[in-house]
Amino acid sequence: MDLKLEGKTALVTGGSAGIGKGIARALAQEGVDVAICARRKEPLEEAAAEIARATNRRIVPIPADLSKDADAKNFVAQGHKALGRVDILVNNAGSSPLAPSSLETSEQLFDRIVSLNFKGPFRLMSLIGSRMAAGEGGSIINISSAGALRPRPQIAPYAGAKAALNALTEAFAHEYGPKVRVNTISPGRFLTDVSKAWPEEHKKNATAALKRSGHPEEIVTAALYLASGASSFTTGSLVRVDGGIA
Repeated sequence: MDLKLEGKTALVTGGSAGIGKGIARALAQEGVDVAICARRKEPLEEAAAEIARATNRRIVPIPADLSKDADAKNFVAQGHKALGRVDILVNNAGSSPLAPSSLETSEQLFDRIVSLNFKGPFRLMSLIGSRMAAGEGGSIINISSAGALRPRPQIAPYAGAKAALNALTEAFAHEYGPKVRVNTISPGRFLTDVSKAWPEEHKKNATAALKRSGHPEEIVTAALYLASGASSFTTGSLVRVDGGIA
């Protein structure tokens, strides 16, 4: 299938590693110029250079901490300046630190989790979505988590923030439709850089229907579908890519 993404532009958050880097690379392979952001400058620039070499597309690294409004606004401004417009936004940046218990979850940790996983995507969707709606339209893809659908005590603030992100998807689909489509991908366990610290039993993911964790390339196809016109009648939707979590 020709996804007809050649010449499009995209912003991908959390693009220096893991799922975000995989999506940025997949978009670039389809002919998309991409601006990526992450907090740490050096790994971000290395990822941008690597993707650019592999795809011969323009990959623009823009350091940003999306838990901060000023950084989110700067990412949008710099991304627009570098690319000329934004056709696709992928809200992938997130963090899911564990807490010993809800009682022992500090205010600082709670605020950090909610700001990055909920406030950051909200701000970017409002900034980018409004521009898309006033222009040629576009596609927004939110990367949520199976934790929002199957919450556990150790990740309660993270699960709550991602559940709120799922709700935002539908709200923004109505606010910026019909020219802008907004959808969510809900990943399960994926064998990215962060999984290197997991116990082997956790990697096996025995309770999932497919009895394994996913590989990053197994989620990019869903992102490409939602980014392209192939999903022209899909908005406000949640697509589970989780191996059949239980």
